[in-house]
Amino acid sequence: MSGLFDPGLQPERTELAWRRTALAFGVGSLVALRLLPAALGEPWWALCGVCGLVASFLLWIAARRRYRRTNRALVAQAQGTVLPDGALLAALAALVVALGAAALAVVLVAAG
Repeated sequence: MSGLFDPGLQPERTELAWRRTALAFGVGSLVALRLLPAALGEPWWALCGVCGLVASFLLWIAARRRYRRTNRALVAQAQGTVLPDGALLAALAALVVALGAAALAVVLVAAG
């Protein structure tokens, strides 16, 4: 039987990797929430931590939805089944680049 579904638990491992990514993003946001206002003396930087926590939660939910769609598609083994694309990965990459640029701006403003 040659099917699309591989019972090697690859979708589950991928979802766990996304969960670890969301968890790491959340922890980084909590650290930013705790340290940035004290380090920079400006309370509006706490907003960065809160936005990061919201983004982490949304990433967690999106990863779960992506896993369910992937698992459903693989179990169905129907011809023409469309697997999820790389939109979530692209969105995360864009978010990380934006946060990196913002962090660089913070360092340059604090140093100057």
